[in-house]
Amino acid sequence: MAILLAYKPLKRRAGMTMLWCVAGFGVATILFAVSRSLIVSLAALFFVGATDMVSVIVRQMLIQLGTPDEMRGRVNAVDMVFIGASNELGQFESGLTAQWFGTVPAVVLGGFGTLAVTGLWAWWFPELRRAESLTDRKNQF
Repeated sequence: MAILLAYKPLKRRAGMTMLWCVAGFGVATILFAVSRSLIVSLAALFFVGATDMVSVIVRQMLIQLGTPDEMRGRVNAVDMVFIGASNELGQFESGLTAQWFGTVPAVVLGGFGTLAVTGLWAWWFPELRRAESLTDRKNQF
């Protein structure tokens, strides 16, 4: 996915693309959880990785372009703290829910949680939905 995006970068609708990719991540996660087929499971994992790659690239570009030059280092530092903390908390939460409900229900719950949060963010932050270009600061938020 990274190579594809390097050769064919996103030119418009960056915010909606990011939100759709996060939703696709959730759907692919659910598909992986309920799959009993190796081929379907591998395809679901491929889409988990591909959609995550797109959403991370768009998010990082929006942060870079939407942050004033004099604040960019601090904003990136805070972003990295939150990413690191969310990964650790997510691992803890996944282990806890797997212990409580079982592995498959925990993964399904995580996929539905992703869909719920994506829907809430799309509704609460309409400027995120409207973010257009990843190459021009004037077309941001």
